[in-house]
Amino acid sequence: MRSLFHKTIGFCLLGFAVVSCQDKEDPNYQYMPDMYEPVGYEAYGEYDVFENGQEAKLPVEGTVPRGWLPYDYENNPQGFADAKANLTNPLPYTQDHLVEGKALYTIYCAVCHGDKGDGKGILVEREKILGVPSYDDVGRAITEGSVYHVMYYGINNMGSYASQTSIEERWQIDHYVMSLKDQLEGNPEREFVKEEDVQKSMLPSRADANLYQDAGDVNSEPENENNQTEIQE
Repeated sequence: MRSLFHKTIGFCLLGFAVVSCQDKEDPNYQYMPDMYEPVGYEAYGEYDVFENGQEAKLPVEGTVPRGWLPYDYENNPQGFADAKANLTNPLPYTQDHLVEGKALYTIYCAVCHGDKGDGKGILVEREKILGVPSYDDVGRAITEGSVYHVMYYGINNMGSYASQTSIEERWQIDHYVMSLKDQLEGNPEREFVKEEDVQKSMLPSRADANLYQDAGDVNSEPENENNQTEIQE
């Protein structure tokens, strides 16, 4: 019994000594240092450990960015016409979406198109840019689909806003643009969808990485400029 007692006391003292001597600022021995000290690589550096010696890799073929949805209309006059005739806003017309759309419109669109959508934004008034049409222009007869298509790809002097806005945000702007069109044309105000009839949106709230490459629009800029000179929102 005395021997066991002495051994227990010895183990306790040894354990106390180990714990008391531990220094958190001085790590213990590393038996597998690579697990603690990974090798850092420059994003565009050249290293033999990687295939083709390049650290930066292209996405796996057939994959898409998280939250990204494909856009089926091409960036050409035919794609514009198809979107104008067939594409509709998937977001329910609610007060929340309209309020968000107005805020985004003020940030991205009003500077050229004007707060009322009459094509008299501050840049137009200062003659920095000319030829911005009003949303009630009968000759253009904008639709939900044509407005979204132009926001997605851009046209003439207007660049694409696909990198600055998400899919949902563009459709919210779309709602507000169409509401401005109704006001300019003197149409009655559209009724909001009832809350109980609103289903949760499945659209990504922030997305669209690599969208130009996925949309096949990488090498088509010169052609687009020539083909779409007569189309502008």
